[in-house]
Amino acid sequence: MVSEYDFWLLDLDGTLVDVEWSYTRDVFDRVGDRLGYRFSDREAEIIWNGLTGSRDHQLREWGLDPGEFWEAFHAEEDPYVRAEQTFLHEDAEFVGDLEEPVGLVTHCQEFLCEPVLDELGIRDWFDARLCCTEETGWKPDPTPVQRVMNDLGVGHNGHRGVLAGDGACDVGAAWNAGLDAIHVERIGHERRGQCVLGDYRVRSFDELDHPYFA
Repeated sequence: MVSEYDFWLLDLDGTLVDVEWSYTRDVFDRVGDRLGYRFSDREAEIIWNGLTGSRDHQLREWGLDPGEFWEAFHAEEDPYVRAEQTFLHEDAEFVGDLEEPVGLVTHCQEFLCEPVLDELGIRDWFDARLCCTEETGWKPDPTPVQRVMNDLGVGHNGHRGVLAGDGACDVGAAWNAGLDAIHVERIGHERRGQCVLGDYRVRSFDELDHPYFA
């Protein structure tokens, strides 16, 4: 299956890498202290992984102002500590062997993303990368995906591409940009509370070599 595509786009957090839970819990404790709100383990997991879709919508449902939350969240995140606490999923190592153009499209902010790429030694895996912002738009908006495609030189010119990610927003961005979508379920349907449909649904990228996906 890997050879079927002319280019690959990938999400970062939850797809290629994850962060130790102790780091996540500590960040939400400190953010909660700033906001006067106690985040349960489940609430921290929901926001960290975007389990219910729009994080801003979820925060509003809990009575929190998204702007205040993200200001506190980014103030409490230490990019270098986060990088040290981030690990690469073993099944994601195939990305480093891809011969096709590879792009990164992530919601992880640049000041956090860059140290992670350096710490894990995976910067050279990507021929183009984009950290989404309000200006670029957020997945499932196809705009950031299309920008990376243009940077790779694989715009709307007959190239067949795929986007792999762990969230429904990744699948939506892929389809909105006219790409195939791979959903890698790192969390489990039970904890997520829903099934995410994609052209391919896997628990590990190792499954992509299975005859079912050929």
